[in-house]
Amino acid sequence: MAYKKEDYLCVSAMLRGREPRMLDNGRAERMLDAPTFEDAAKVLTDCGYPDLSQMRASEIDAALAERRNGIFAELEHMVPDRRLIDVFRMKYDYHNVKAILKGEAMAQDVRHLLSDAGRVMPARLQELYHEERLGELPPVMAAAMTEAKTVLARTSNPQLSDFVLDKAYFTELREAAKELKIPFLADYAAILADSVNLRTAVRTRRMGKDSVFLGDVLLEGGTVDPKRITAAEDGDALRALYAGRPLEKAAALGAEALEGGPLTAFEQACDNAVNAYLKKAKYVSYGAEPVAAYLAAVEEETTAVRMILTGRLAGISSDAIRERLRDLYA
Repeated sequence: MAYKKEDYLCVSAMLRGREPRMLDNGRAERMLDAPTFEDAAKVLTDCGYPDLSQMRASEIDAALAERRNGIFAELEHMVPDRRLIDVFRMKYDYHNVKAILKGEAMAQDVRHLLSDAGRVMPARLQELYHEERLGELPPVMAAAMTEAKTVLARTSNPQLSDFVLDKAYFTELREAAKELKIPFLADYAAILADSVNLRTAVRTRRMGKDSVFLGDVLLEGGTVDPKRITAAEDGDALRALYAGRPLEKAAALGAEALEGGPLTAFEQACDNAVNAYLKKAKYVSYGAEPVAAYLAAVEEETTAVRMILTGRLAGISSDAIRERLRDLYA
């Protein structure tokens, strides 16, 4: 199906109408400053959430997942090409694959860890895996699942199997953006890859891993060549790579983290750079951009709501929660 932005007129208008009710930085501050958890939760009713004020942490997680899944399902029936929604569903498939492989390796039941937000329902994914019918899954994911299982069995290192699956996820993401012929989505995939690679470089260097290891785990598809990232052996070199790019501030904080500085501000800057890119969609009247940005914003909003509410429930100070919050789309 050829992409025509005019086909997205109705759904774009609907989502533009919803944006003012999304959680913004002002409402997030009200939640943080509210005298009680109950008062914080009630702020969300202005955003269209059900009353979460009497829920425990596990119930909040379930309610947020149900809300997100409902949005996915609703928009699947409204967009001209449901593959656009699948772009945002696929990361949950890979989350589920990771959980299934680790659960098998540790002889643990992981059903409570699985998400219903993926393209493949968890029960079916488990069935296809255990019955060795991976050919019925998306090809890239099926191949990665087989490879990751082999890596996990050979090394007993779940991090290495996760790297296999992360690369497959970004391969699918790039391919989907290319097939849909939506430049905004392709650029979104690229900045996500840049963000992941920058995080990986900083974490890897802090752990004392060598350049060979780093080169093996970096992703393709970003705007910065992985070979150049591998060659950047200190903070100054890493900072120079991202100069004049969306992740410039994050790279500067990453350089500080390599010298022993905290990771929190660095991680936050990586996410904020991605969110800043998404906000460009606000200047697009209609098309796939408002839909893609809205879906990504829902993900960020869900994370922020969970962080604030579960933090307040656990008695974490508002300042400590605030330090970990990302900029919001609204």
